[in-house]
Amino acid sequence: MTVPAQPAGEPPGAPQTPIDGSGTARARCILAPNPGLMTLDGTNTWLVGEPGSATAVVIDPGPDDEAHLRRVVATAERAGQRIAAIVLTHGHDDHSGGARALAGLTGAGVRAVDPGHRLGGEGLPPGAVVADGGCEIEVIATPGHTADSVSLFLRADRAVMTGDTVLGRGTAVIADDGSLADYLVTLDRLRVLADTADLAALLPGHGPLLARPLAVLDYYLTHRAERLAEIRAALAAGDRTRAQIVARVYADVDRALWPFAAISVRAQLSYLADRGELPADID
Repeated sequence: MTVPAQPAGEPPGAPQTPIDGSGTARARCILAPNPGLMTLDGTNTWLVGEPGSATAVVIDPGPDDEAHLRRVVATAERAGQRIAAIVLTHGHDDHSGGARALAGLTGAGVRAVDPGHRLGGEGLPPGAVVADGGCEIEVIATPGHTADSVSLFLRADRAVMTGDTVLGRGTAVIADDGSLADYLVTLDRLRVLADTADLAALLPGHGPLLARPLAVLDYYLTHRAERLAEIRAALAAGDRTRAQIVARVYADVDRALWPFAAISVRAQLSYLADRGELPADID
């Protein structure tokens, strides 16, 4: 199950422009046709290559949808490029499901943190550089949403592809194998990068390109602090189950999203438990 987004205000810097075809000088979005409650407009597949390069890299091929994957290949071919590598920001199926089929169409290997998603021997250790598209894409470990999440720094465009770590709308849910503590460290790491590298854009796994990275990351950090404060307040008010906390903290959110809110609450309670902040009688 993929749970990328939770309800929240729209991050700053999300332009009201079409998602499909958006991007930077070296990265172009090819929007997968899998819109939904938790995938927003669909998965953003990123085709990355140096202008004039004979090769390109695909970031997150998206679901196993033949028409989408053939469109990715055709987009590269129109630019005179061969897809030389496939890279996954994390293993959720809406990002990775089409990887093997795309590898079959192109002969490209699949690089991922999780060995179970790789085709070929190469992983994505922190600091690794993917250069198959004629430009350097630097791997940044960004666990939190999932344990295997990475972001990809396209230094030449001052842009970072964030997968589900930062979204074009809403904020990320901490999945079952994720960690809020790791996620907060990740957000701090990305904020430092946004400042020191003067980032111009975040290229998310769902939703529109974000043109004000520093403001977006400040928003994310503030939102997380506010949510933790709300959880602490709910506990102080006597709530002792996830259902009670969700009903209080997410009272203004569509109830259809409450199951996903419960996943986020679980992560926040785990974070507080690790810090000795949970009441003894919590369920």
